[in-house]
Amino acid sequence: MRNGSSSVRARTTAGAVMAVGLALLIASIALVVLMQRTMERNVTSAARLRALDVVASIEANQSLPDLMTRDDDVFVQIIDGKGKVLASSPSLEGDPVVAQLHPGESTIIQEPPIDDDDPFSVVAEEARPSTGSLMVLVGRNLDLVRESISSITLTLLSGVPLLLLVVAFTTWSVTGRSLSPVESMRKEVAGISQADLHRRLPLPNGNDEVARLARTLNGMLERLDETRKREQRFVSDASHELRNPIAAIRHLTEVALAHPAGTSLEVLAEEVLFEDLRLQNLAEGLLLLARADERTLEVSAVPLDLDDLVLDEARRLKQTTSLRIETAGVNAARTKGDRVHLQRVIQNLADNAARHATSIVSFSVQEVERHVSLRVDDDGPGVPVGSREFIFERFARLDHARDRKHGGTGLGLAIVAEIVAAHEGRTSVQESPLGGARFEVFLPSGS
Repeated sequence: MRNGSSSVRARTTAGAVMAVGLALLIASIALVVLMQRTMERNVTSAARLRALDVVASIEANQSLPDLMTRDDDVFVQIIDGKGKVLASSPSLEGDPVVAQLHPGESTIIQEPPIDDDDPFSVVAEEARPSTGSLMVLVGRNLDLVRESISSITLTLLSGVPLLLLVVAFTTWSVTGRSLSPVESMRKEVAGISQADLHRRLPLPNGNDEVARLARTLNGMLERLDETRKREQRFVSDASHELRNPIAAIRHLTEVALAHPAGTSLEVLAEEVLFEDLRLQNLAEGLLLLARADERTLEVSAVPLDLDDLVLDEARRLKQTTSLRIETAGVNAARTKGDRVHLQRVIQNLADNAARHATSIVSFSVQEVERHVSLRVDDDGPGVPVGSREFIFERFARLDHARDRKHGGTGLGLAIVAEIVAAHEGRTSVQESPLGGARFEVFLPSGS
């Protein structure tokens, strides 16, 4: 995690430096270009003003030699209509025309004919004295512009890297402080073993991303702790449930071997078969629940008549029990689901009601809006309000139902809840008008 956090820290710093560096590079280039153009325009404007002064003097019939400047940074050329140089500054004495321009135009010459390595900005203006039209060329040295641009460029070349170092240091420090709580949480989580799932991370102050991450991790640890506890209870209860029929079969077999004359083969076979069926039901229930936990429980969605399945189960109860089975509330209703799994749901609810009923088990089926409601009522002891929240958990049976004389495994209602959930339905339990419990299942309507 430390390498990971350092990598995130380094990538964040590098990204910030690259972004700021790119922005500064573009801004610096734009600044240099803009300042160079602005200063060159200023020099050109100064040269044009000088040219206009010369034009005004020419048109006032002032002597041409008197108009020539001896300033090394400025030169003047006066040209007649045939392109002949009539007068020029001493630095251009005897040189040809420096630039071919029309009146009002300007240009920059990089290699002027004068003894100077610096470029000049040259402008042209027309003078109209009484003797004829003349062209006035005035050039002004750009040396100050080049020096200023060089100075600005050097400043940027030295200042931008320093600014990037400040950005890198600031980003590195801020990112490190931001990731420090995450690293602390990583160490805390790394120290939590399966036996320490009750531990929780300390919550930082505030409601930022780190605080929300800590709360999320605590929620995950809480769920893992609860899952571990449920698994421990499940394994303990499953071991207990498996041990009982195995112990019963072993006891029956040992008694038969110790007292063969007093043991009836038919009675022994019936007892062993009874315990074997308990083992089979328990194994099948555990396998189904394991598939549900792994999200591999296959459920088809075939249109079927739920009322027919309920009536079939009611007939089975009438044949196998002495209870009064009422089906007056069973109405025609269709749903989409898996016939085999829904038969098991109805059978488990019916067996549960029959085990606890005193004399009556009632079935009802009806369509309610977009759902089909299946109710199984009994007149037994019912389910206390405080126990209704976990009645559908595995091996979650009430104290008065923990005997084995009726062959219960403690998985029936848990299987009901898983199958119904796989059909996108829901289950509930409440007090029955008969005085016992009412188990109700809601399934999507197939109409």
